[in-house]
Amino acid sequence: MKKVAIVFVLIVIGIQFFSVNKTNPPVNAELDAPSEIKGIFKRACYDCHSNETKWPWYASVAPVSWLVADDVEEGRRHLNFSEWGNLTRKKIAHTKEEIWDEVKDDDMPLWQYTLMHSEARLSQKDKETIREWTGQGKDN
Repeated sequence: MKKVAIVFVLIVIGIQFFSVNKTNPPVNAELDAPSEIKGIFKRACYDCHSNETKWPWYASVAPVSWLVADDVEEGRRHLNFSEWGNLTRKKIAHTKEEIWDEVKDDDMPLWQYTLMHSEARLSQKDKETIREWTGQGKDN
């Protein structure tokens, strides 16, 4: 049992040398939206969906760092508010629909993110504000 513990500790130490990319590219074309919307998104979405990620301390500890970096990379790939201004009108309209679908169904923000970031939880008022901004009806 002692050998297993030693091997485990050595593995945990060893994986710390495999760091992840925690960079924030420049903001190219920031989201143009009312301040209330931007405030909600900055609080609840920007860590994964912008080039303004605030990397928490645990993003430096493997293997959690690998999961965080992967979530940010995937989030930016799907929606990046730092490149919003580069989208066509048609793409913006479609993206707003997708945002509302994710928020309405409580798929975003991710539950595991809100465990460590309670401020990211969306209130009913936040959801209503997002719904109105996206132009979606109450039945959508």
